[in-house]
Amino acid sequence: MNWKEQKKKLMKNPEFVREYNALEPEYKLAAALIRLRLAKGLTQEDLAKLLNTKQESIARLENGGSLPSLSTMKKLAEALDAELELTSVPNTLFKPVTL
Repeated sequence: MNWKEQKKKLMKNPEFVREYNALEPEYKLAAALIRLRLAKGLTQEDLAKLLNTKQESIARLENGGSLPSLSTMKKLAEALDAELELTSVPNTLFKPVTL
């Protein structure tokens, strides 16, 4: 069974859907960091050196294993030549996953 088939099966479980939706911001952040890093042609090690940290720290950020502080996000944005933009929107604007 591939991931798409497994996900379709899991999405029938309301508890799974709640947890899946709750983790969406972390996954979006991780995906954005990876995209920006790759677009700059940087390895995790390269980015770690720019931030004066270890490659393992970058790996944790990119796999969603840790959430960066706002000051770390600012440093990441600067190192990746990106603009940091934070938004909050009312929950009513989000489309829930339908079962």
